[in-house]
Amino acid sequence: MTSVERPMPPLNADERTNLESWLDFYRATLAMKCDNLTDPQSRDARVPPSPLTLLGLVQHLAEVERNWFRRVLTGEHAPPIYTPQADPNGRDEGFELSGDVSLDAARATWQDEIARSRANCAARSLDDTVPFMGGEVNLRWIYTHMIAEYARHAGHADLLRERIDGSTGV
Repeated sequence: MTSVERPMPPLNADERTNLESWLDFYRATLAMKCDNLTDPQSRDARVPPSPLTLLGLVQHLAEVERNWFRRVLTGEHAPPIYTPQADPNGRDEGFELSGDVSLDAARATWQDEIARSRANCAARSLDDTVPFMGGEVNLRWIYTHMIAEYARHAGHADLLRERIDGSTGV
């Protein structure tokens, strides 16, 4: 049984509602995959040879939320949340685990980043652009990219969770 509710995106909605609903659907999917896990289970890399873990995915997606909706969209200077030991520049993007981050703490940080993401998007239109990589990127593109990012990692989470305790589906 899960404590996370995953709302089904509406079947007939405007573009913005559609994009935001699918992003929330995949956010909830990751949350469900992490529900009722112990810290050791969340750190368990169960799909060799990959070192990927559910905790690493939560950390990574907190970093991705921060990057796209704070650094890119608003131009905010927001340092990495999780700086890997081996790379002080943070190029790991949250996947590397440290001994002091619990799943609950990582989930709280991720949820805080999601709340900031929503707030930063609320007053913007899908057509609003910001400078990016020598060009311009609009909020529509960012939402689409984030849906793809979450969908890809939801598949990873599915495999990891099934290998941890046999939980499938959803």
